[in-house]
Amino acid sequence: MDTPLSTIAVVGLGTMGTGIAEVLARAGREVIGIDISEAAARQAVASLEASTARAVERGRITEQERRDVLSRFRTFCDLQAAADAELVIEVVPETYEIKQQVFRELDAIVSPTTILATGTNALSVTRLAAESQRPERVLGLHFFNPAPAMKLVEVVSSVLTAPPAVEAVTALARQLGKEPVAVGDRPGFVADGLLFGYLNQAAAMYEANYASREDIDAAMKLGCGLPMGPLALLDLIGIDTARTVLEAMYSASHDRLHAPAPVLGQLSAAGLTGRKSGRGFYTYAEPGSQSVVPDALTPAPGVGEPAGRTVRSVGVAGSGTMASGIAEVFAKAGYDVVLAARSQEKADTARGRIAKSLDRSVTKGRLTEEARDETLARITAAGSLDAFAEVDLAVEAVAEDLAVKQQLFATLDKVCRPGAVLATTTSSLPVVAVARATARPEDVIGMHFFNPAPAMKLVEVVRTVLTADDVHATVREVCAKVRKHPVDCGDRAGFIVNALLFPYLNNAIKMVEEHYATLDDIDAAMKLGGGYPMGPFELLDVVGLDVSLAIEKVLHGEFRDPGLAPAPLLEHLVAAGCLGRKTGRGFREYARR
Repeated sequence: MDTPLSTIAVVGLGTMGTGIAEVLARAGREVIGIDISEAAARQAVASLEASTARAVERGRITEQERRDVLSRFRTFCDLQAAADAELVIEVVPETYEIKQQVFRELDAIVSPTTILATGTNALSVTRLAAESQRPERVLGLHFFNPAPAMKLVEVVSSVLTAPPAVEAVTALARQLGKEPVAVGDRPGFVADGLLFGYLNQAAAMYEANYASREDIDAAMKLGCGLPMGPLALLDLIGIDTARTVLEAMYSASHDRLHAPAPVLGQLSAAGLTGRKSGRGFYTYAEPGSQSVVPDALTPAPGVGEPAGRTVRSVGVAGSGTMASGIAEVFAKAGYDVVLAARSQEKADTARGRIAKSLDRSVTKGRLTEEARDETLARITAAGSLDAFAEVDLAVEAVAEDLAVKQQLFATLDKVCRPGAVLATTTSSLPVVAVARATARPEDVIGMHFFNPAPAMKLVEVVRTVLTADDVHATVREVCAKVRKHPVDCGDRAGFIVNALLFPYLNNAIKMVEEHYATLDDIDAAMKLGGGYPMGPFELLDVVGLDVSLAIEKVLHGEFRDPGLAPAPLLEHLVAAGCLGRKTGRGFREYARR
């Protein structure tokens, strides 16, 4: 069935409906905008006028092209206006009652060949289709906000949807310059199905007072390269909307990770729904504003903090990539660094790795030859931890094995002078268990750098119940001096980043196990729909499937949540030696170098 889809009705002219209408009108379609509110219809026209005027100013379209776009967009307040549409896209409020009423009315208005598309991201397309007289013509067409900018469109089929209807809207999405991903009917589909579980966990983390809203958001932006932190994103989406999506997901999955965090319900009930109301997790200058203003929860920098200890020299234990990267960071910031390994040869090799890194920075114009030489001169390679006798701060970056770290800290306890701060870079082990290997657990703290340390700005500062206040203050001061962004968190599995990142990755694997979507579609959905720099399977293969499985096991062991149990597919791949890029095969295969 050849359906040109040249005349398209958009029902519901809120932010999303207006954005979809703009995309369609710019692509040469005749667009019929329908909203029961005359004010909403007027606002939609004004938004299109403003956006096209900006496009003319920026030289992206001509004035004539702008007039043509505006002439193709007409607004009405009655569904009868959709009579001649070949496709109707509804983006009315996210309730079955309202959407079903729209579909029932459209059945009596539109042609029998008209495709009816729902823009839902949470409700069952099958249930909506079943209420229609022509369920084979009903499908989901899920755009992402802002529709003009976001490339992803999820094309959602129910068991009732006719293939020609899917083919027609898929072709339309490509003609609009979008990337269509075909998915089945389940709450959240691919992108939101993964995204909202992550957002929900972030809200629960904040509610538990584990970390501040600012630190949670900064950790995920700086640690994962995300465009927005999860709590700021919840405010943008709308906390009430997020809760509705999660309720739908939980009713289908019964996974506790999807059970809406109570704080979402509390904020929604109080009318604190995010940017649109002027207040959610953050407070905004006014309703609809994106400008965050200080409120009672905004931290006052430096108030009540004790002075830190003096740090002039730093010891870094380890000979791997992370150890050499951390040593480079400290040396660049002007600290005298002792880089100690199990042998002089390993220490010299690690120092040589730093020299090559500095040479690359010189070649790229990021560092002068003089600065390179000065930095390298500050680093002393040593074959024994005895060289740490006079350092003010000792940082270990050895194997992620509790027994190994405990043995190393027992040695540091004997070697390092009284008052030296002892830091572990562990990403998953309990810091207090490392601290108890010493006779001075108050001097021990977690200082979790991210790889590659010279490039990544984030450091998770992990306090145990025994860590002294001045030790905490010392590490925060040091982070500032080495130009890193410290975020505070307590001593529990995963800290902030891994505790939020790895359940999301695990859920992506479960989607593949259930044959719901392909690796490529899931990766594309998260990059195009969520703004992620890498899809989940790209990231898993880079991190290493063995490393990922180890972190998943730690999270599951500590929180005992069935939803955190590692996906069997991940365990099978690790058992088969398919560990990702480092072995040439993980979720994908890679060319051998």
